[in-house]
Amino acid sequence: MTTLDIALPQMAVLYGLCLLPWLLLWVIGLSLSRDIVISIVRMSIQLALVGFYLKTLFSLNDPRLNGLWILLMLVVADLSILQRAGLKVKFFVWSTFTAIALSTLFSTFYLVLFVIQPEHYYDARYIVPLAGMILGNCLQGNVIALERFYSTLRKNEHEYMTFLLLGATRWEAVRPYYRIAVKAAVSPTIASMSTMGLVSLPGMMTGQILGGSEPWLAVKYQIAIMICIFASTTLACIVNLKLSLKLAFDAYDVLKDEVIDVRQA
Repeated sequence: MTTLDIALPQMAVLYGLCLLPWLLLWVIGLSLSRDIVISIVRMSIQLALVGFYLKTLFSLNDPRLNGLWILLMLVVADLSILQRAGLKVKFFVWSTFTAIALSTLFSTFYLVLFVIQPEHYYDARYIVPLAGMILGNCLQGNVIALERFYSTLRKNEHEYMTFLLLGATRWEAVRPYYRIAVKAAVSPTIASMSTMGLVSLPGMMTGQILGGSEPWLAVKYQIAIMICIFASTTLACIVNLKLSLKLAFDAYDVLKDEVIDVRQA
């Protein structure tokens, strides 16, 4: 069984579907026409370029090119996390990169080497899409973790300083906000796992079924990727926040104002 192709005329019909939400947004008074057009055009161009590149990547299957592509994904994710979390890139670029690279590569290669076990561990067909899915969820989790931790800490700065004056260490004083941030970051993944299959059919599983895979094989792959997503997101958030603590405070354990990007906060 093969997946049916979508011809160019049908793609044009598909884009026509965007007119309905655009019209509804216009009716309720939200002028988002420019943002919608830019987002759709950017998505289409970016995915088209990625499609051409991945076709070449899969055909060559060179471990150096595969590694370079994953490195590029990590760099883009690193910058995106800090921008969306409202933090200055120059302070946290290496700590965030270390956390997401460690967690993403660990989970991806654990899945490839010990679970899927392809002929070549660097097979682009496996490591590129799996790393992309794991990293994408790590990105979302780390945005939530960093934004929630530093916004909560700033909001409760007097309480934090009180803990310090009472003799608490920096870690003891920030631990309540640390727990709140980690819980907020991993809760969406936990909720998604608990309702998966009942509320929705996940994207990877649906894609495999449309591609001709047996449903049970698609189920096993989906379980595998969700466990890796949960593990990597949790690991990345915990490590990222821990590493950021060494960079965000001065010698007196006071949060530095300059680490917050006021344009994004």
